[in-house]
Amino acid sequence: MSSASLYSSETCLLRPGIIGGWYPERREDEPDWLERAVNGAMGLSSRLASIRAGSYSHILEAICREEKRLARLNAKERIQDLSSLRTELHCCGMTQVLKIRAFAHVRAAAERTIGMRHYESQLIGGWIMSQGMLAEMETGEGKTLTATLTAATAALAGIPVHIITVNDYLVQRDAENMKPLYKALGLKVSAVTSSMDTATRQAAYGRDITYCTNKQLAFDYLRDRIVMGSDCKRMSLQLESAHNRNCRRSRSLLRGLCFAIVDEADSVLIDEARTPLIISREQAMPEEENLYRQAMQLAGQLVRGRHFHVNHAERRILLNSDGSSRLEELAVPITGVWNSRRRREELVRQALSAHYLFRRDKDYLVHENKVLIVDANTGRVMPDRSWERGLHQLIEIKENCIVTGQREHMARLTYQRLFRRYLLLAGMTGTAREVGGELWSVYGLRVRRVPTHRPCIRKNNGEQIFLDKAMKWQAVVQTARKLHECGRPVLIGTTSIGDSEHVSRLLANENIPHQVLSARQDADEAQKIARAGEKGQITVATNMAGRGTDIPLGRGVAALGGLHVIATEPNEAKRIDRQLFGRCARQGDPGSYEIVISLEDELVTTHSGKFLLRFLYTILKNEFSFSQRLSVKAIYRAQQRVEQRHRNMRQDLLQHDKQLSRVLAFSGPME
Repeated sequence: MSSASLYSSETCLLRPGIIGGWYPERREDEPDWLERAVNGAMGLSSRLASIRAGSYSHILEAICREEKRLARLNAKERIQDLSSLRTELHCCGMTQVLKIRAFAHVRAAAERTIGMRHYESQLIGGWIMSQGMLAEMETGEGKTLTATLTAATAALAGIPVHIITVNDYLVQRDAENMKPLYKALGLKVSAVTSSMDTATRQAAYGRDITYCTNKQLAFDYLRDRIVMGSDCKRMSLQLESAHNRNCRRSRSLLRGLCFAIVDEADSVLIDEARTPLIISREQAMPEEENLYRQAMQLAGQLVRGRHFHVNHAERRILLNSDGSSRLEELAVPITGVWNSRRRREELVRQALSAHYLFRRDKDYLVHENKVLIVDANTGRVMPDRSWERGLHQLIEIKENCIVTGQREHMARLTYQRLFRRYLLLAGMTGTAREVGGELWSVYGLRVRRVPTHRPCIRKNNGEQIFLDKAMKWQAVVQTARKLHECGRPVLIGTTSIGDSEHVSRLLANENIPHQVLSARQDADEAQKIARAGEKGQITVATNMAGRGTDIPLGRGVAALGGLHVIATEPNEAKRIDRQLFGRCARQGDPGSYEIVISLEDELVTTHSGKFLLRFLYTILKNEFSFSQRLSVKAIYRAQQRVEQRHRNMRQDLLQHDKQLSRVLAFSGPME
C-alpha cells in the first residue's frame, strides 16, 4: 500500500482492531507469471525513477502556510487544533491535506521542544516515506529527525509505528532524543533493546512509536509465531481473547506488523538479507563433540590441491575423487555415521571450511574462550549468533575453545518475508540507487532521491593501486602523517578487525597518535567516531563502525580542508564504499576521500583470475601510463561480480524459503 493518500477504511486496516484484527499483517500471496513480469518491469522503472527527486514545491509551500497559521495560535488553541487533527486522521485517514497539517505541527513542535527545525530536504524525505517509499538522503542530512515527520503523522492516525535501525545504541539514543518532540504531540515513544525482559518488551511495543533493531524485531516476531502456533486466523484469536484470560493475544509481544520505517534500509533489507533468522535452543550432546573432533582429525590428513580445492569466491570446499577415496580409507576403523559416504564427506567439508574459509579477527573473534561471529557488514560482534550444521563447534575446536552444544531450530524466517508482511513499509538510507530494482521486486519499495540541504563539496582524490599490502600500508601511514602534521583529521576505514589492529601498530611504530574503534557497538564507539572530526585526530575503524553517528568538524578544521577519509580496500558493494566516503563533507562542509588498494587484497585475489592478476602485476611493476586506470577498472569489475553473487544468494534464499513454506504447508506456517 504505497499510494499518496490512505483513506479511512485503509487506515483502519493499518491498526489493530475489529476491522484489521488484533494482530494485523499482510498475507503472502504467490504472484502468477504476469504479476512477476509486471513487477520486473516496474522494478526497472523504479530504478530509473530513483535518479529524479521529483517536484515537491507545492507540498513545501502548503506546509509553510500551515506552520504560519499555527504560529498565530496560542498554546491552548494549538492543543485544540492538534486534538482536532488527531480525530480527523483517525476518521479520514492520512489524506494529503491532513498530512500537510500534521507535518506543520511536527515541525513547529520540534523547534519548540528540541531546538531543531526540519529543513525542506527533511520535509521532502518525510513526505516520500509517508507514501510508503524509500527516501535516499545523503549521509549527514539528518535522517533521525526526518523520520519523526512520518512516524508522528502515522501515530496520530492511530497506526502503531516501528522505527527500525541497526544497533541498540542508536535505538536508545534516537528514542531518548526525540522523546520531548513526541510528548509535545501527545504520543508515547519507547525503545526495545536486547537487555529487556518479556514484560518490559511487551509494554514497549504497546507504545505509539517503538524504536528497535531489525534483529530484535525479527526474533520477537518469531517468538509471537511460536506462541500463536499454526492456528493464528483473525477470528480464532478474537474469539479466544473473549473467553480466555491467558489467551495468545495477551502473551504476544507485538501488536502486529502495521507500519515500519527502516533506517539504513540498504543494510537491513539488502546486506543482512542473505542469512535466515533462526530461533534455536542448545542441546547438550557429548557424542556430537566427539564426532566433530574426529572430523577435524580426518580433515587434517587430507592434502589441499591433491584431495580438495578451496573456492574462496563462492566460499566452498570441493572434494575430488581422490579425496573421497582417501577419506573412505581413513574412515574404515571408525564406526557409526562414518560408514555413510554422504555424512562423512559433509562433516569433513565443514571441518575444512572451518580451517580455510573462516579467519580469526575477520569472520570471528575469540573472547573469554568463546567464538563470537563478526558481522561482515558492520564489523561488530554478534554474541547471540552461531553458525549451523556443526560449523560453529568445529571452529571452537580449531581455536581450542569450550565446545557449545548443537542448536535445535524452533523457528526460521528471512528478512525478505518479514518485511513483506508489513501493511505499510517505508525507509531511508544514503545509498539505495544501485539496488532500487531489487528493493521494488522484493519489498515493493520505490526509491526517491532527496536533494541535499546544502550543495555537496566532497572531493574525490581518486585511487592508488600498489603491488602488495606492505606498500599499501606504508602509503596509508604516510598520508595520515602528512595530514596530521597540518592538523587535518583522518578517518582510516578497514574491512576487518585484524586490518584495524595492523594499521594501529604501524601508526604506533611511527609515534603517530590515533584511536581505534573496537568491533563492539556501544556509546563509547559512537563518542569516538563523533570526535573523528577534531583537529589532528586520526581514527582507525572498520568501515561501518559508528554508522548513524554524525562527525562534526572541530574548530578551524573546515579551513584546513575538513575530514579526509582513506578506504584501505574496496568493500563487497559500491554502496558500502559510498557510505564510508559519506562520513566526510556533510551538510556543505569541506572534505575529501581516497581509496588505497593492493593486488594482494582479498577482493582482488578472490574474485580476479590468475591471468588477470599476473597482467595487472606486470603493468603496475613496469609503471605503464595506463596501468593505474586499467587496474582500477579491473578491480571494480571484481566488485561487481561480488555484488551479483550476493544478489543471487538473496534470490536463492527467498526461493528456498518459498519452497520450504509450500512443502510444510500441511503443518501450518514454518515459523
